Amino acid sequence: MNKLKYIFLFLVINFGTLWVGSLLMGVGPRDDWYVSLNKAPWTPPGWVFGAAWTLIMVCFSIYLGYLFNKSNTKETQITYLIQLVLNISWNFIFFNQKLVILGVLVLFLLIVSLLYFFFNLSNDIKKARLLLLPYIIWLCIATSLNLYILIHN
Repeated sequence: MNKLKYIFLFLVINFGTLWVGSLLMGVGPRDDWYVSLNKAPWTPPGWVFGAAWTLIMVCFSIYLGYLFNKSNTKETQITYLIQLVLNISWNFIFFNQKLVILGVLVLFLLIVSLLYFFFNLSNDIKKARLLLLPYIIWLCIATSLNLYILIHN
């Protein structure tokens, strides 16, 4: 499969993953539980989350297109699958089940999986791995927001 086909495939899978995750979170940020939480002063307005995830998934899909075109190995597939499961599960764990500690753990594991992509799976596509930075940065922000909620509630 060529790079463009992979990019299209991952756009479909990644945005599908966001959709499934949104279904699993129930009412999400509109939930009385979430609304009543003491949130970090740096919590962005709601629209930023949609814009950020759109940018992240476009960049991540392009990165994956390059990666899978060069190195479609079991290691790459398993790492992607782990990231996919973690990404979907956070919505359910945090918003639906209200398990903040477990949500932080999932975010930490997501960061580890993205760093694994960055440092271990990107040797042949060094420039393309920069497309992972929006995802990594956003996960660090999300982790800080979740940690604030954990500590201050």
